Amino acid sequence: MATDKWAQWLLTRRDGDSAGLRARNALDLAAFRDGVLAGADLAADDVILDVGCGTGLIGFGALARLGPHGQVIFSDVSPDVLDECRRTAGGDGRCSFVLASADDLTGVADASVDVVTTRSVLIYSDRKAAAFAEFRRVLRPGGRISLFEPINRFAARLRPDDLFGIGDAPVNDLIAKVNEVYRVTTEETTRPMTDFDERDLVDWAVAAGFEAVELDYRAEVDVPADPIGDWETLKRVAPNPLVPTYGEAIAATLSDDERERLDTYMTAVVAAGTPTRRTMATAFLRARRP
Repeated sequence: MATDKWAQWLLTRRDGDSAGLRARNALDLAAFRDGVLAGADLAADDVILDVGCGTGLIGFGALARLGPHGQVIFSDVSPDVLDECRRTAGGDGRCSFVLASADDLTGVADASVDVVTTRSVLIYSDRKAAAFAEFRRVLRPGGRISLFEPINRFAARLRPDDLFGIGDAPVNDLIAKVNEVYRVTTEETTRPMTDFDERDLVDWAVAAGFEAVELDYRAEVDVPADPIGDWETLKRVAPNPLVPTYGEAIAATLSDDERERLDTYMTAVVAAGTPTRRTMATAFLRARRP
């Protein structure tokens, strides 16, 4: 059974332990995976270090594109998610596993890998420049990095109060109270998630000594998105591994009457199939070690 916060979130809390929501999220995750792997420009016999591998989205995607002599090193700070990857690997000899953080890849030798990949990893590090330096250290000359990161500062600046993507609503006073839980948590715990933008990613790559640095940036403001499929499922979702679920934040913040009013409104929104509005920004970065 998963015990640490990273594994709990990846396996249950990011999708409310709902097969339906997991399937919907899988579409976005597949697009992020494919973007990272396209930027990696893989060769059949590459050695790939997947930093912050999670449950293996990028690593196993890469493995399917490698030949019999290619290798994937799965690296993470969570022993539990590494165990999950071991189970998925099923003894595949092309896989190895390293317990390490992005900014301290102890256990990975200098100039020993061809590609470093990440997907939504640097947002949890408060030593991002050090992570880029470690990426360069472990890469062979001519090796590549291919990274994906959400730029959370973008939505935090433009739509800081639109917690569920429903825009102006008669329950905005209640949503504001719930959102305060996440605002305080951001100040105390999750500052690294919003303390950078796409320009910083480029600057860190250049400062670490990478060349051929390219970044693809996408921003969306109030773009129509899928309706909320089920309110009770959404309440079991945590937006990231370091914060409460929406239901936990609601329980901690609202009175019984306020919770009933919010439940009544959100249930009606779900029943009406009202589209949500998505505001977000993302970046893919790729570069080469000279």
